[in-house]
Amino acid sequence: MADKSARKRPASRRTNTSGPHGVSRITGLTIDSYNLAIPDPDGEGFLGDRASQTAFRQVLDTVRKVHATGKDPFGRARSDELSKKDIDLVLVGGDADASHVTHLAVEEFSRRLVHVVQCFRAQPSWQDVKRIVLGGGLPESQFGQLAIRRAQRMLRSARSGVELHVISHDPDEAGLIGWTQLLPARFRRFDAFLAVDVGGTNIRCGIVEPRRDASDDGAKARVIESMQWRHAEDDPERGEAIARLSAMLNGLSAFSRTLGLRLAPFVGIACPGLIEADGSIPQGAQNLPGDWEAPFHLPDELARRLDRVAGRAITVAMHNDAVVQGLSERPRMRNAERWGVLTIGTGLGNASFTNLGG
Repeated sequence: MADKSARKRPASRRTNTSGPHGVSRITGLTIDSYNLAIPDPDGEGFLGDRASQTAFRQVLDTVRKVHATGKDPFGRARSDELSKKDIDLVLVGGDADASHVTHLAVEEFSRRLVHVVQCFRAQPSWQDVKRIVLGGGLPESQFGQLAIRRAQRMLRSARSGVELHVISHDPDEAGLIGWTQLLPARFRRFDAFLAVDVGGTNIRCGIVEPRRDASDDGAKARVIESMQWRHAEDDPERGEAIARLSAMLNGLSAFSRTLGLRLAPFVGIACPGLIEADGSIPQGAQNLPGDWEAPFHLPDELARRLDRVAGRAITVAMHNDAVVQGLSERPRMRNAERWGVLTIGTGLGNASFTNLGG
């Protein structure tokens, strides 16, 4: 597990609107690890970087240079400039050479994914993990789904005992819905709450309806309205990003009133990096707009900008984005004692869990 000995924020800066940040245990489940950084023995970065979307495009670039027999099927565009749709179209509708190049890249990426899975399972916090949920943006693509199916066959051939499962929710919503599992008990009597998923490219906000009357374990939770800002295109300063985020949340809060929802005075934020118990981020937030690491404190900065709900100040809680996305699958993992999540995006997020039963 990542080192948690980093410098803490002064206690005097905390507010009464801070929520249960970075918890390691909820009813019936422990969060055993997240943001686990395994050094790459053959490189300067981390092992997980081998199985990211960035890594797939690097593999595709190499294959295009070495194996293309004719005109490059993607033209002059670099692989990191290609959208997932661009790659999918070549995979399913390109000529034979284009299909061949893409399949070779998928095969190599699948091997890398299997290697990363095996290395994670060798870590103490991942031992005996039998089911791994794959989230992030990769499973949305045809080439991503093909790579995952190929990796699953490789793991079966190796008799690893590991099952790979593509996340069942839309990846854009899973990082919001997972807060249903982390919602403090005092807010569960409300109809809905607000949640945020902060990434290196987008910030998403939504109104989450737990629907515990339909399924007490949160299996029927849904996002009933959402907003997205592709902040990477605007390259905002931190203050601008926080102001934009608070405006999005206040807008959703107002919209919930038009729907007649009893909105909880709570906002859950899923964010990359290590989340301390005081709500600070000592490491892992380098891809966010501006410097979000300690001593900056997002829950305090955001809470003071949010409109009150039914006369109450908003409680703001934070946890790691891979943890929250993984917890969206908790109802489907209840028969697994140990399970984990890998979120395949620009980087590779990770978390592991133990179901306690009962």
